[in-house]
Amino acid sequence: MGSEAGIVRKPRFLGLHGFRTSGAILKTQIETKWPKSVLEKIDIVYPDAPFPAQGKSDVEGIFDPPYYEWFQFNKEFTTYTNFDECLAYIEDIIIKQGPFDGLLGFSQGAILSGGLPGLQAKVRIKLRFCFRFHFIIFKPFF
Repeated sequence: MGSEAGIVRKPRFLGLHGFRTSGAILKTQIETKWPKSVLEKIDIVYPDAPFPAQGKSDVEGIFDPPYYEWFQFNKEFTTYTNFDECLAYIEDIIIKQGPFDGLLGFSQGAILSGGLPGLQAKVRIKLRFCFRFHFIIFKPFF
């Protein structure tokens, strides 16, 4: 993608895992499902969400804990908790581990990946930096 002194780097993606899973779980899911020929051409960073799971994970018995959540919500999906903290956490990751060319999200991570560019435009004043993503990949489920 980018080039410094003739060195071409692979596109980098920030991989945001699903609800009550982890970065390690998303990494396993991607590396076992995607062709090696694709994985060799990109770099993906797989952070854990900031909040420990507050309930049972759907992947218990399939993947080992710990499990994490990006934010919490009520049954009606009308009230969200820790959403601003989640955005600040992701922003810190982007600042400290970036640059990133794109976002890759699964399930709850897909919600964030799809919404972050629009949220950034709306709340730019709250953010410390403006990020431009060239790619967004999201998968609602495997």
